[in-house]
Parts: sequence; C-alpha cells; structure tokens
Amino acid sequence: MSIVKINVLTVPEEQREVLEKRFAARAGSVENSDGFEWFELLRPVEGTDQYLVYTRWADEASFQAWMEGPMKAAHQGGQASAEGAERPKPAASGSTLWSFEVVQQAAPKQS
Repeated sequence: MSIVKINVLTVPEEQREVLEKRFAARAGSVENSDGFEWFELLRPVEGTDQYLVYTRWADEASFQAWMEGPMKAAHQGGQASAEGAERPKPAASGSTLWSFEVVQQAAPKQS
C-alpha cells in the first residue's frame, strides 16, 4: 500500500497568508511526479499554529525521487528573480516530517 508524508510547519499568524500564497503559486508542481497520489495543505482552525502538508505516494522510492529532484530544485531556486534578488525568508519557523504506511483505507460507496 501507499505511504503518507506529513510535513508539520509551524507558521506564525502573520505568515499564514504568505505560506498559502506560496503554495498556491506552485500548484501543479508535484502532480506529475512518478508515484504521486495525493496532496492537501491543511490550515489550523484552532489551538495550534501548525499547518499540515499531506502527501501520499505509491512508495518510499517515489517520494525520495521527488525530494531529490523537483522539490530540491524548487527550494534551491526559491522565488528569487533572475536578476539575483535574495530568496524570500521562509514563512514557517519550524518543520517536522512525519512518515506513515497506509495499512487500511476506505472510500465513499458509489451509489
């Protein structure tokens, strides 16, 4: 079965809009990766300042290939302009990666 990676991003209140705009600007950048199955950006509603970036992959090798290829290139280039402007500072003040194996799943019944 699939694997799930959840990146837990600590995002101060004043940086939430920045983070969401950055994710919106890169929409579509992961969808064509081999083994990619699902993505969700989860905004905290109450009691925490942590966003969850949920991705599901066919296997660990697919996730690692994305990390070492497209994701690494996107983060190294940042959003700096071609004129050599400085990369913008991160919107998150901290990050933790959680890893899970899917052992059971369910989908809505089709009527």
